[in-house]
Amino acid sequence: MPFLILLRHGQSTWNLENRFTGWEDVDLTPQGEWEARRAAMLMKQYVPDLAYSSEMIRAEHTLAIILSELGIQIPIVETPKLIERNYGDLQGLNKADTEKKYGSQQVLSWRRSYNTAPPRGESLKDTVRRVVAYYKMEVERHLKEEKNILIVAHGNSLRALMMYLEGISEDAIADTTIATGVPRLYEFSSDLELLRVHYLEE
Repeated sequence: MPFLILLRHGQSTWNLENRFTGWEDVDLTPQGEWEARRAAMLMKQYVPDLAYSSEMIRAEHTLAIILSELGIQIPIVETPKLIERNYGDLQGLNKADTEKKYGSQQVLSWRRSYNTAPPRGESLKDTVRRVVAYYKMEVERHLKEEKNILIVAHGNSLRALMMYLEGISEDAIADTTIATGVPRLYEFSSDLELLRVHYLEE
């Protein structure tokens, strides 16, 4: 029976600075590198056959650390379909300063709601459309072949997948947060019925 692991990249430099990152290509902090090493330790009993990553350096770097720590070489597919949601005009802005300017409710709506897009950015609905289409076309076929898969991506691209995999509603996804560097394990039957989902923890 195959498994899928979803992993948000380790802490990035702009996560640390509390800035909207989106499509800006920033790297990991030392803390983010440590989170990637810890993720590898948590995954020792769940070694993947194939890995997917977004094309952003924070995801690529996280994946490289994990594979090095696990001591394995497996096929890697890097794709723009898994990149973070585009935060548009908010990218690079400090989140606390943005709340002072626009109000906490407006910023919360931009960050968490399903339908509301930041100015000149993507809504989560837009992100779901591209991420889930790619997952159905590319990833599911390998799970059906009973290959175990790791996806390293971003908070919103992974929230999009969680909606699809777990049947999370548009309202409930607003309260769903994904920590950096903590693997989330999905175990499937041979016909891809979801049997169990949980975080891998120490």
